[in-house]
Amino acid sequence: MICDKVQEKLLKECHDPAKVCITDLRISHWEEAIQETKGGEANRNLAAECYFLWKTTRLQHLTLTEDTRSMLTELRKMVRLLLLTNGDKQTQREKIEACACQPYFDAIVVGGEQKEEKPAPSIFLYCCDLLGVQPWDCVMVGDSLDTDIQGGLNAGLKATVWINKTMTMPVNTSPVPHYIISSVLDLPSLLQNMDHKTNANLETNKMVSINDVHDSANVESKKF
Repeated sequence: MICDKVQEKLLKECHDPAKVCITDLRISHWEEAIQETKGGEANRNLAAECYFLWKTTRLQHLTLTEDTRSMLTELRKMVRLLLLTNGDKQTQREKIEACACQPYFDAIVVGGEQKEEKPAPSIFLYCCDLLGVQPWDCVMVGDSLDTDIQGGLNAGLKATVWINKTMTMPVNTSPVPHYIISSVLDLPSLLQNMDHKTNANLETNKMVSINDVHDSANVESKKF
């Protein structure tokens, strides 16, 4: 019950680092949850103990699976990878360190360290600059329609990929991603198909251009 109440508060959390540090805010979540469940006087010391135990346990269980590590290693041989995450800088950096994901990315950007977070175009364009690439050459992969997909569309990226285990689109969903996959492990095959489609389009455009030249030559010859 207490943990459920804390989870509800986390989902509704609105954090302003200029007003309160994330640690104090989350201890308050636990303090409120305990009081709402058990009643009685507020006990901030108990709330702090619960928070730090919860936080430590949570970080200990944050890991990248072997399949995910292998996939990222292979992908990075072919493309540049950047991890972009929203949230408080302290909290997110602790997660990044806990799961030891730094070696698998060319850059890591935390929204809480920037002027704007996803879905603002500015943070996506900042990421593109970090990698030295253009927005129309980048693909955004994420599990949030509101931040990941909407942000990728706002920034004019090449494509957006929504990770959705159910592989279904809710009715009247907005925004609409370019692609949907059920697992991040499906990403390499999707990127390969995207490359094949791009190459096929380039060949088609090349053939059209050649035909246009031939047609123009025929027109010119008829004039004489």
